[in-house]
Amino acid sequence: MRNALMDPGRIGMTLLAAWIAQEQLRHLLALARTGADHERVGHLRWKFLTWCADSEVPEVRQLAVTLGCWRPETSAFIATGRSNATSESVNRMIKLCARNTHGFRNPANQRLRARCGTTRRARGHLAPLNFVDPL
Repeated sequence: MRNALMDPGRIGMTLLAAWIAQEQLRHLLALARTGADHERVGHLRWKFLTWCADSEVPEVRQLAVTLGCWRPETSAFIATGRSNATSESVNRMIKLCARNTHGFRNPANQRLRARCGTTRRARGHLAPLNFVDPL
């Protein structure tokens, strides 16, 4: 893959730099819940940040700056393996349902639709108010 990305020139080199940064970040985050010592975590973090800082791609440099600002959060994730990804995904689904149901006149149906979209267990068991089965 590296050789295929080097052939197209600047665009390929940009993609290669971003891909390598992504892989180094994946290696760093893969240490979550493995009990890796601080030296190993620090080495992989340094390797990732150094690669991004030396990159000529502005987006890759900005990624390093952003993750530098999130250092306490990433350290907590690596130590515990816990993140707020679940709550963020539920919030995203609620906002998506709200956008899709724009114009509903019944707020109860809108809330029920958001609940159906965010609760797997409830899917198929909840029906909107005044729902009449066509059969």
